[in-house]
Amino acid sequence: MSLAPRAVLVHRTTEYEELLARHGTPGQAGFFLSSRGRSLDEVAERHETNRRALAGTAAGIPLNWRRARVERGQLDRFLFGPEDVVVVVGADGLVANTAKYLTGQPVVGVDPEPGRGLGVLVRHGSGDTAALLASAVSGRAVCEELSMVEAVTDDGQRLCALNEIYLGAPGHQTARYRLGTPERGREPGPEEVQASSGVLVGTGTGATGWLRSLWRERGGATALPAPTDPRLIWYVREAWPSPATGTSLVEGALTHGERLRLTVESDRLVAFGDGIESDALELGWGQTVRLGLAGLKLRLLV
Repeated sequence: MSLAPRAVLVHRTTEYEELLARHGTPGQAGFFLSSRGRSLDEVAERHETNRRALAGTAAGIPLNWRRARVERGQLDRFLFGPEDVVVVVGADGLVANTAKYLTGQPVVGVDPEPGRGLGVLVRHGSGDTAALLASAVSGRAVCEELSMVEAVTDDGQRLCALNEIYLGAPGHQTARYRLGTPERGREPGPEEVQASSGVLVGTGTGATGWLRSLWRERGGATALPAPTDPRLIWYVREAWPSPATGTSLVEGALTHGERLRLTVESDRLVAFGDGIESDALELGWGQTVRLGLAGLKLRLLV
């Protein structure tokens, strides 16, 4: 007997809930905010808006479906199943945080506060949930397959991200490494010893955020990919020229089959995706990591 589909509702703790957890009572939280020129009323109103969106989204899940609810901080410990339909209620960044833990499950992005964010990944209201879930299991769903980036180390560690992967020193201090690009199959590209504040490799989805700021800073010489394009862009941040380190390989693009190769020459570097530093790959001296297009894509229901 096959299992009924499961709707996994992903959300994030609101600022109001975090304030109460830290300060104990609304009065204490209000006093803390007032000392910084803010009002608890605005925070509480946003909390209530998010609560209504979560309730409305949950109400759209069919009664015969199984369901689960996951807070952002629990994602790395939650086991998604192949029959799941993932419903993310929150900002665009929450979809990106969720994507790295999926293996092709369809995703619905629900915006609890329309107009506050860009709405690139959360394109629906809570009232659309029932129709979207029905289409997801009927085969009629229209999905955008968004490219993802992955980092693979020489000892088999793997990390995926929807927006970008940052590789550098903890605390964003000086990272030392050898950078080789591009690598297609077994053909190595040119290599350079570098000292910088890190390397960023990202997708067309990530080109609306952190990567875009670097792209603008560099004058837009490298064309930005679209979210569904099988192409990545990469930048070296603040490469330092010296007799021992170079700055000739500082930006470029990666297509299918190409890999950016980085060999660590620091005691410790980390690689993390989409801003989640708590879930990072730890890299030691002499280790090599390769970054390129991931085999998996995010299936976003539109």
